[in-house]
Amino acid sequence: MTAEPSADAPAHAIETVFRIESPRIIAGVARIVRDVGIAEELAQDALVAALEQWPREGVPGNPGAWLMATAKHRAIDLVRRRERYARKLVEMGRDLEASAPHGHIDEPADPDDIDDDLLRLVFTACHPVLSAEARIALTLRLLGGLTTLEIARAYLVPEATVAQRIVRAKRTLAVKAVAFEVPYGPEREARLGSVLEVIYLIFNEGYAATAGDDLLRPALCEDALRLARVLAELMPKEPEVHGLAALLEIQTSRSAARTGPSGEPVLLKDQQRSRWNRLLIRRGFAALARAEAVSTGGGPGPYVLQAAIAACHAHAYSYEETDWARIATLYGLLAARTPSPVVELNRAVAVSMAEGPEAGLAIVDALVDEPALRGYYLLPSVRGDLLVRLGRVGEARGEFERAASLTRNERERGLLLGRAEECG
Repeated sequence: MTAEPSADAPAHAIETVFRIESPRIIAGVARIVRDVGIAEELAQDALVAALEQWPREGVPGNPGAWLMATAKHRAIDLVRRRERYARKLVEMGRDLEASAPHGHIDEPADPDDIDDDLLRLVFTACHPVLSAEARIALTLRLLGGLTTLEIARAYLVPEATVAQRIVRAKRTLAVKAVAFEVPYGPEREARLGSVLEVIYLIFNEGYAATAGDDLLRPALCEDALRLARVLAELMPKEPEVHGLAALLEIQTSRSAARTGPSGEPVLLKDQQRSRWNRLLIRRGFAALARAEAVSTGGGPGPYVLQAAIAACHAHAYSYEETDWARIATLYGLLAARTPSPVVELNRAVAVSMAEGPEAGLAIVDALVDEPALRGYYLLPSVRGDLLVRLGRVGEARGEFERAASLTRNERERGLLLGRAEECG
């Protein structure tokens, strides 16, 4: 006996389509109204119209284009009602009128226009005028299609906090009159750096959660990877964009091997590399090759360098076969390009593998008084590992215990306390 379809099935299907199409719809409407907050509201209005009409009249042949046209039609009506937008309306003229829906809309909008608008939305949501937390929340909301509740769950903060961040971000963009455009010239590189940083921060929170009971939050990794892929398609001549995509592809390839049966962390040296996703690795290699192909000189940027480091790990069939000397060299180049105590700590690990634990420990000891690493649990964790390799297990135990006291992630704390016990 065939089960009757759920009464909620049409609504669920409509919401699924909207979630996929919403970034492009918001981007297309924002070009008209020049306000991402209003654009999101108009996109939501289009969703409501679909929920009312599609169950009654049938789903159009191109639902994404229907939603886009409906939202744009409402945007035009809004512009008409506002005298200060009268000149814009005249300039937009008949082309926008032609996209207004009359019944079912089956013809898709111009893909090039959609892509241009989407790129504008990316740069607007990641504008440096916003705080890092606001940029992340707004990007996940507008481009990732996540609800405020989903973002709050991912970052383990109250839903009201996320909602406030998003509202304040939209208000700031409006008050600061941030142009809905892709910057060019010298400003573009600086603004692109902000965009890439937001995507990377989203990925890192999914790849190694700062707090909570789980080491991984795969949904955040997937959102960041999808955004990186979209950006690579929109900006094919930017090597750092391809570098970030390559880095995320390769890092994501290890996800299945990074945790054990109970969700416990598995260190890189203990991971079963047969569980690494070879398709994602090949995608990462291809993205890295594209980054190198479009490079115009001046040396590789930080994301290309990090992707090259990840590629070294992916090329090795075992931990012992890793080209640690090359990784140490790449970290040296990265430290010169973007000096950072965290980069230097990572370089210490590579140097210890290439030249011995004494050489690595010398670098780590020079970082002990670094203010930026004072509460960073990986500093004592790395130092403890080097001390174990030098046979100084008593000292190592204290370092692992200190590292455990600094981390807010329960899985990491369990791993570090276990290593401290092994030193006992």
